Amino acid sequence: MSQLAPLTKRLYLTAALISTLCVVLFYADLADQLAFRRDLITEGQWWRLLTGNFLHTNDWHLLMNLAGLWVILLLHEQHYSATSLSVLVLSLGCMQGLGLLLFFPDTFGYVGLSGLLHGIFVFGAVMDTTKGFKIGYLLTLGVIAKVLYEQWFGASTELTALINATVATEAHLVGLLSGFICLAPMLVCKRMKK
Repeated sequence: MSQLAPLTKRLYLTAALISTLCVVLFYADLADQLAFRRDLITEGQWWRLLTGNFLHTNDWHLLMNLAGLWVILLLHEQHYSATSLSVLVLSLGCMQGLGLLLFFPDTFGYVGLSGLLHGIFVFGAVMDTTKGFKIGYLLTLGVIAKVLYEQWFGASTELTALINATVATEAHLVGLLSGFICLAPMLVCKRMKK
């Protein structure tokens, strides 16, 4: 069995640190201080735009989001380094919070990694297409179809019951669009190099 390359080890260490942050924040019960809360953000608590992404409503919510993070990384690890993943997570997290604040005035509170995960997923899927992997087109269309379905029909009642909260489908939309926005500079740079 071959050993992981140093760059891959650093990528997985970064993912482990993100996972650990989510677990620590969940069990430290810091939602009152860190959750996305529109009223407190408008009063100047801007950190909540980012930190709300790393909080969760219950164990199932946390486990599903962390499983999603690891599955996405295993699926698209060739497109990420530790640095690019860190920058992408911070960028998507901030865009997620700003998007909810600016475009969804009815969203008063939000916690969870799922919006950010939609951005990471679409980023990796489109990167697949740039490397000639045809599955990237199917993955991109699939996540767009999922998010559009949620916008019209909402999330399943089973998922809502499992996480003990309303599924913020608007966060999935913001995450998806943010992923495309994060792709733009990279694709432009690739074109310019050619």
